[in-house]
Amino acid sequence: MRLLLESEQLEDYLIESAEVDFSNTAVAALADELSREAGNELAFVRAAFEYVRDHISHTWDIQSTRVTSSASGALLHREGICYAKSMLLCALLRSKGVPAGFCYQRLTLGDTPDTGHVIHALNGVYLESLGRWVRLDARGNKPGIDAQFSLEEEQLAFPIRTYYGEIDYPTIYIHPYPSTVAVLHQATNALEMYLQQLPTAL
Repeated sequence: MRLLLESEQLEDYLIESAEVDFSNTAVAALADELSREAGNELAFVRAAFEYVRDHISHTWDIQSTRVTSSASGALLHREGICYAKSMLLCALLRSKGVPAGFCYQRLTLGDTPDTGHVIHALNGVYLESLGRWVRLDARGNKPGIDAQFSLEEEQLAFPIRTYYGEIDYPTIYIHPYPSTVAVLHQATNALEMYLQQLPTAL
């Protein structure tokens, strides 16, 4: 799929915001640690991706009711749905000057369309050493989900099934999509939010 950019200016994908709060002490410290241990751009991006994927629990997977709505919140509580996890990965990368943005898919909530549809978040990352953007999905792996750091062929968490009304949106956004931010701020119970309140389309 040909990816589309909301902005052609790479610096726009380095902006700090309330959700991508990379000046937060803990976020900045983790970015420094991962970058120092990695030694180069590709290794750092991979380390940041795998950290968020593997060390920040997906709220639904652990059946937690906590709602996290920023990079620092996801890191502090070590959990979040895909919206918050994508904020954290974006913040870690932007902290060290790696342009990153937000990508979305429309998926069925369960296995089939009768369960309804929801918007799923992942990240687009610009790799200067390769001169191109790649998409990475740090949702978190479990049986049936195996997202990996792959530079040749995407290995995301979910394959798109167009016959079920699923959509792979091509745009890499600078900021988290407004409806995904709004639901995090409005919800008080993450499990109820996940089942009943997530946006169904962009």
